[in-house]
Amino acid sequence: MKIVKKIFKWVLYVLLIPATYIIVSLILSLITVDRIENNESSEKLIYLTTNGVHLDFVIPIENVDSLVLSGVKHNNIDKYLSFGWGDENFYINTPTWGDLTFSNAFKAMFLESSTLMHVTRYRQKRLDWIQIKVTESELRKLNNYVLNTFEVNENGMKILLENKGYSLIDDFYKSKGSYSCFNTCNSWVNKGFKESGLKSCLWTPFDFVLLKKYK
Repeated sequence: MKIVKKIFKWVLYVLLIPATYIIVSLILSLITVDRIENNESSEKLIYLTTNGVHLDFVIPIENVDSLVLSGVKHNNIDKYLSFGWGDENFYINTPTWGDLTFSNAFKAMFLESSTLMHVTRYRQKRLDWIQIKVTESELRKLNNYVLNTFEVNENGMKILLENKGYSLIDDFYKSKGSYSCFNTCNSWVNKGFKESGLKSCLWTPFDFVLLKKYK
């Protein structure tokens, strides 16, 4: 009987940890960090997009800083670039949710790991993107945030992973930082908004809460 009680107690502990994480995450996600007001007009455009779980910034290529563009594959017919960040093993080995394994998910959430920037090129705007008007200074801060996430080699060049993209229009680059359940792909996007002075969540690991704030 004592063994059964012990097992039951450990099961409760195991269930309590993810439940607490989700509850705390939702509370922090619902707390809005308001946009920092300034006297500039919001004449520039950026976008938010999601694949259902994972958020990306999308920036018209004419609004992407030249330092961000340097070393990033693109050509004259590309009109937009999206930027996402995440765990290297998860990105490379889980191209679709059908490829998700417990091992990859556990490593990404709980073990220190290398990360990648995922850059996708678009020739036209997608209907499901959420448009956000930003000022010149907000755009500059967002560009700096993206730029400072890329890892560079000894020559100051971005490090491309050759032939690792999911298609002909996307690529992966080495990046700074380590992914965890407290520092997710979506919290990276949210942090970028917060550091740029844009409306954001206090903290969030989810995509839907930030999206809702701009719908």
